Amino acid sequence: QVQLVESGGGLVQAGGSLRLSCAASGTFFSNSDVAWYRQAPGKQRELVASITSSGITNYAESVKARFTISRDNTKNTVYLQMNTLKPEDTAVYYCNTRVYMKDYWGQGTQVTVSS
Repeated sequence: QVQLVESGGGLVQAGGSLRLSCAASGTFFSNSDVAWYRQAPGKQRELVASITSSGITNYAESVKARFTISRDNTKNTVYLQMNTLKPEDTAVYYCNTRVYMKDYWGQGTQVTVSS
């Protein structure tokens, strides 16, 4: 069974920073790609950033140069460092991974950026 637990969300003013964490269970982690998605009210879930098992990263255009995804395989954890936050970054942020062709999601963590 794969479990993902996100943490680190909260309320922050525009221009501030937050670091999200995604802690994973299981021995699969170091061999899996992991992604952060977000979903704002009334909008579709969108990909924010991803990191492969070998550490190659990819970002949505809207967060490039502001967000950084990283992983620590010794802790089975993926991080999303979010800087220079904007009100439009407000959303529930979800961690995702795929193991043996099946998608797994965390419960999400709320990020609210006030103007």
